[in-house]
Amino acid sequence: MSKHSANEVVVWLLVAALLVSFWFSTGWTQLAGGLALFLFGMQCLEEGLRMLAGGGLERILARATDRVWKSLGFGILATALVQSSSLVSLLTIAFLGTGLIGLAAGLCIIFGANLGTTSGIWLLALAGQSASLSALALPLAVVGILLGFNGPKARGVGRVLLGICLLFLGIDLMQSGFSGATAWLDPASIQVPGLLGTLLFVGVGLLATVLLQSSHAALMLTLTALAGGQIGLEQAFALAIGANLGTTVTAVLGSLGGARAGKRLALGHVLFNLGTALLTIVLVAPLAALTGQVAAWLGLGDNALLQLALFHTLFNTLGVLLFVPWHKGLAVRLERWLPELAEPAVLIAEVQGAAQVSVPAVTHARYLDDSALGSAEAAVQAVARELQHLARLSLEVICHALYLPVDQLSSAQVDEALLRRSAQTAGRALDAEQLYQRHIKGVYGDLLSYMGRLEVNLDEAHSRAWLASQLVALQLVDAVKDAKHLQKNLGRLLNDGEPAVSAAYADLRRQLLWVLREMRAISLLDLPAEALRARLELFDNQAASFDAAFRERLFAAVREKRLDGLHASSLMNDLGYASRIGQSLRNVLLLGLGEGHEIMPQLPFRGEGEAPLIQLE
Repeated sequence: MSKHSANEVVVWLLVAALLVSFWFSTGWTQLAGGLALFLFGMQCLEEGLRMLAGGGLERILARATDRVWKSLGFGILATALVQSSSLVSLLTIAFLGTGLIGLAAGLCIIFGANLGTTSGIWLLALAGQSASLSALALPLAVVGILLGFNGPKARGVGRVLLGICLLFLGIDLMQSGFSGATAWLDPASIQVPGLLGTLLFVGVGLLATVLLQSSHAALMLTLTALAGGQIGLEQAFALAIGANLGTTVTAVLGSLGGARAGKRLALGHVLFNLGTALLTIVLVAPLAALTGQVAAWLGLGDNALLQLALFHTLFNTLGVLLFVPWHKGLAVRLERWLPELAEPAVLIAEVQGAAQVSVPAVTHARYLDDSALGSAEAAVQAVARELQHLARLSLEVICHALYLPVDQLSSAQVDEALLRRSAQTAGRALDAEQLYQRHIKGVYGDLLSYMGRLEVNLDEAHSRAWLASQLVALQLVDAVKDAKHLQKNLGRLLNDGEPAVSAAYADLRRQLLWVLREMRAISLLDLPAEALRARLELFDNQAASFDAAFRERLFAAVREKRLDGLHASSLMNDLGYASRIGQSLRNVLLLGLGEGHEIMPQLPFRGEGEAPLIQLE
């Protein structure tokens, strides 16, 4: 039995056991049904608020993280707005992975998000004061469903109202379920005094959050049990600590398999929540007393639900006050504990000639983190970084296709002796078709697949950048394909016995080396748009002059009987391939200059000091 089939069997067995359990207890059925409605309501509420926010959260996050208080404020307000610390955490991981924010700012956002979750428990505590919320829920359902048939904003409002309706119905059902649960939940049977009792209920809260994948749901169960008298206030405090700690488990699970940036943030989240929980457990008695005093000062009286919300706020505030002063030091340590994986000097090694004993693995994308798909800004930045990777690979594949040493792209001067040796060994060089299949096609396919999985709505500027990214990838692939076609004649005729043919192909190859060096040099310049356009126009003029002069020399050689018609036709076709390679590469640079494309950073074909991605062994 496969692993997938075994998982399905386990799921169906759990469903069957759950259905059987409903037969024996009406209270348990109501409790489980209420919890299901509550979780679905939270999902609807999150979706609706996100639809209303549009790309607002991403825009604010990109601009409002240059100060500690701004990062904290964003975490608090964003979590209070969408009522989901998980969503804010995923958004932060996405921006962190694409370099839009730093780790220190990301940690402050996570600290703020933890504090922002307290708004949810206050709302739930206030909602729990009502004897029945069903009367409010049904009208909200009607209005929410009607609004769902209209435009995006109205649909977002409708989704929010439907979510609130389901929350109210879920709370009502959970209250009914707990009120009839005395037969199987006796408060006297779970009274464990002292530190052991606190740790027991912390563990229960943690387990509930992990199983339900929602700290709000675990806290709602705690509030309902507290309101029904099934647990005491001290036990509720411990459950709240456990629920807060349980969110770190979901954060760690969400970071598995992701980039190092996300793992660092997840570890920081774990350390923050674990440190806060341990400190709160040690100080639980003083914090409980402080909660009572503050509640009396605020006029909350003996209201246990509001006291639980106040306790939750106090210990999260304590954690923020404890960690914020040294968040930069924590960021430094996290980067030291989880450093970026060093890029090897040779990313993909190719073996030259018949000595090849194994087929190297296909190169795949390096920067396309799935966490970035939740944000238009982060997704565009991730694609831009991957396009840089594809651009470097493309230039190196073109170099190998033209029998040019890759180091000649960045050398101060062209090494004539090296070029001559390269020409002499052309017959033993790498096949461009194999290079394309191994190093270009996989990355290009990953890019297309990634871009096709984006589900968030794009504004006009991001749509233009998205389209420009697709065109850049296509232009790079087209340049490599033209180089593949050119290699066939180049390898055969570069060292041809006829001097006119060899000289013509040597000129063509020298021109392409100039094109590659010029494109790389231009891409590394920090020029304003107009200056870059002027530089590309100069490139176009020089390329056109070479084409005209090459054709003139070609026909002169034919007239003088130094070149036959067959060789002339091959050279004309290959001149076309060479021209298209140059045009494709200059189009890559030009595509970044369109209106709105400033979102997509300029693409250097190869960074300074970087080793080739493809080398010969």
